[in-house]
Amino acid sequence: MSASELREDPRFPGARIHESAYVDQGAEIGADTRIWHFSHVLPHTRIGARCSIGQNVMIGPKVSVGDGCKIQNNVSLYEGVEIEDDVFCGPSCVFTNVMNPRAAVERKHEFRTTRVRRGATIGANATIVCGVELGPWCFVAAGAVVTRDVPAFALVAGVPARRIGWMSHDGERLGPDLVCPRTGRRYAVVDGALGEVSR
Repeated sequence: MSASELREDPRFPGARIHESAYVDQGAEIGADTRIWHFSHVLPHTRIGARCSIGQNVMIGPKVSVGDGCKIQNNVSLYEGVEIEDDVFCGPSCVFTNVMNPRAAVERKHEFRTTRVRRGATIGANATIVCGVELGPWCFVAAGAVVTRDVPAFALVAGVPARRIGWMSHDGERLGPDLVCPRTGRRYAVVDGALGEVSR
């Protein structure tokens, strides 16, 4: 796909939107954000600057997406989802907003907030059950089902998802020395939580 397929929308200076996408009145789109084919941004939704919104994505209503995020194809972000800066949502990952849906039972007053903190990565086809928090820079493996909070920097996988390791800021799996092989950043585990020691 070429960025030349995207057009500027005078409502959102600096943003570029494909002609097949819909952005409803009341939405906010930051500069340098790109919205691709067949996507829909609903009212009262804020998307930050420098984001990439892939094909067939639905966001809103009342959803917040931070700066520098990448939302890949076929992702729906429902009311109650809050995404901070620099988050990656892999293709077809799933967010829920109620715990026990029934088609015949109205549950809109039961929506639970799901927070995805800065720098988190969610792999393709992962499911994030509503009401959890994904910690900063955590990494959810493809196909995982997250049913509880994920600590910062944790690598989680499986059904239900469990921590199987630690990841660096740069998305590198940390070995026993807890040193990022890409950057040399050093980490330490204190009281079961990973934190950065030095750069």
